Amino acid sequence: MTTEIQRGAHHGMKAIVTGANSGIGLATAQRLLNEGAKVLMVDLAEEASIKHPAASYLQADVAGEEAHEHIAASAKDHLGGIDFLINNAGMVGGGPVESMTFADWGRILDVNLSAVFRLCQASIPSLKQSTRGRIVNIGSIMTTLAGVGMGAYTTSKHAVAGLTKTLALELGEFGITANFIQPGAIITGITQASLDAGPEFERFWSEKSALGRLGRPEDIAAAINFLVSEDASFITGHGLVVDGGVMRKA
Repeated sequence: MTTEIQRGAHHGMKAIVTGANSGIGLATAQRLLNEGAKVLMVDLAEEASIKHPAASYLQADVAGEEAHEHIAASAKDHLGGIDFLINNAGMVGGGPVESMTFADWGRILDVNLSAVFRLCQASIPSLKQSTRGRIVNIGSIMTTLAGVGMGAYTTSKHAVAGLTKTLALELGEFGITANFIQPGAIITGITQASLDAGPEFERFWSEKSALGRLGRPEDIAAAINFLVSEDASFITGHGLVVDGGVMRKA
């Protein structure tokens, strides 16, 4: 799809969005573009899902050895700097702790945690130059809860919270905020296999939700859009739950 550059709440801002070619990342990139930001979309896919004059695309594995340096350098080259860093790329899997391979454990933590740490670290010098520096990391309701067969994923998302809170404390003096989102069950590529397996997954999470439905990528994109806005300038070190009320139902 092709759209025109628009002036909006983020006009002139420069954003990195990882995992940007589908799901939450795609919805977030589109929302930021609609608000006037320039966006570097980072994803494993060969081609971008969005054609937009303010969008640049970089094919990369965020857990690659030099990926963080390449992404940060590309943001400088294509956007002129970094104002917003959205660490969205992630993966699930691994299985029960007893049978999980160490390779699976390592890969999940590399993508969900170490890549987040390294890209934050690589982006800090540019964020310090911003008039509205923002870091938004994607956690999960598993940042607070736990799930059978999700040991590596749950561990990584708990750790994202600790990392983000530390970033908030360390970067506050530079006017940079750092927050994390805790999405509930969202209709994305990660949940598609569970949805395709039968109606039980959707029924369980819909009934557990106070709003009676699964979340949409746009729901999370809207929350991210708020956290990078001027209105959220006094919010930092916070984990924003966006789950339709799932965590409030016993």
